[in-house]
Amino acid sequence: MAVVVQKFGGSSVADPDRIREVADHVARSRRRGDAVVVVVSAMGKETDELLHLAGLVSRRRPGRELDMLITAGERKAAALLCMALHDRDVPADSFTGSQAGFITDTRHTNARILEVRADRVRAAVDSGRVPVVGGSQGVSTDRNVTFLGRNGSDVTAVALASALDAEACELYTDVPGVFTADPRIVPTARRMPSVSFDELLEMCASGCPKPAMRAVEFARTHGVRLHVRSSFTWEPGTWVDEEDTMERAIITGVVSDQSEAKVTITGVPDQPGIAARLFRRLADLDVNIDMIVQNVSDHGVTDISFTLPHDDLDKTMAAVTDLAGDIGAAGVSSDHQVGRVSLIGAGMKSNPGVAATVFETLAAQDVNIEMISTSAIRISCVIAQDDLERATVALHEAFALDR
Repeated sequence: MAVVVQKFGGSSVADPDRIREVADHVARSRRRGDAVVVVVSAMGKETDELLHLAGLVSRRRPGRELDMLITAGERKAAALLCMALHDRDVPADSFTGSQAGFITDTRHTNARILEVRADRVRAAVDSGRVPVVGGSQGVSTDRNVTFLGRNGSDVTAVALASALDAEACELYTDVPGVFTADPRIVPTARRMPSVSFDELLEMCASGCPKPAMRAVEFARTHGVRLHVRSSFTWEPGTWVDEEDTMERAIITGVVSDQSEAKVTITGVPDQPGIAARLFRRLADLDVNIDMIVQNVSDHGVTDISFTLPHDDLDKTMAAVTDLAGDIGAAGVSSDHQVGRVSLIGAGMKSNPGVAATVFETLAAQDVNIEMISTSAIRISCVIAQDDLERATVALHEAFALDR
């Protein structure tokens, strides 16, 4: 009997009707002959509501207590789904992250998994029951409840699938798979039947919101097959697996992202160690830097530009402005009206001319490129936010991704 891990996101269990739909699907999977392990997120927007509630009662909000509060949402959803399964004569047991054997580090609100001791979950499966595990949670090495962070339920599901040697990990959400572009921006975007881990990782890093990048990284490292699919239509979605040996299409998808801002430091002394001081200070502030461009030195000074999440802009500007004074830089500026468009495809490694087509397409749309970043299978351009949708549609058409 094959073990299948099924993860259901917040929209999939948002209300009693949706929970009953999920219970029906789990029951159908059992009748098909699969041994099912379920991972659930908190219902709907409950995590946001709990965070809002915390803000109403406290300005300090200690991390330990936040984790205790937030993880209650997943436990609630797990218990309710078990009740719905019992009504369908499906024996089921709910488990917290700690009961399921998730051991994490001691970081609160964004803990990392160190080990999964899935003995209790495996025993439940062996006895013919359906374990329903609260996602995005565990217990730290110092025995405190920990939260794995936003979209941590995806990570929970993949880690369980690895620990149980599951045949596949099915990630159910409100979209029917991975598309060649955001369908809200490009109406002709197609759902892809399959995509490689490397391609999906690049898509996630470039702004594709689902599935969680941490989960895809974990799945690739531990060889877990993923199936991204919809809990509203139940149709087959997108399989994520190792890149096959057949020649792939040159381009897999176009990803647009407007979640980042750009910071530029002008007149930076071109001396060893300056960039190290800058980015070490930002790392200590837990700021995740994405693209970095440094101009050629001119008369002993240079300019450094980089992109980062909007949410980190204020603390970054404060730190960078302070450092600019220390190192004698000319000035610091920021721009939050930028967007990033990225072209991803394993086939571009062996097909010259992709970059030329990208730049020609953007030029034809009168789109100015502010920054460029590349990898073996990705080309990313930072452009004005107002040009983002037009650029995405044009690139999708230029590479015939609608066909």
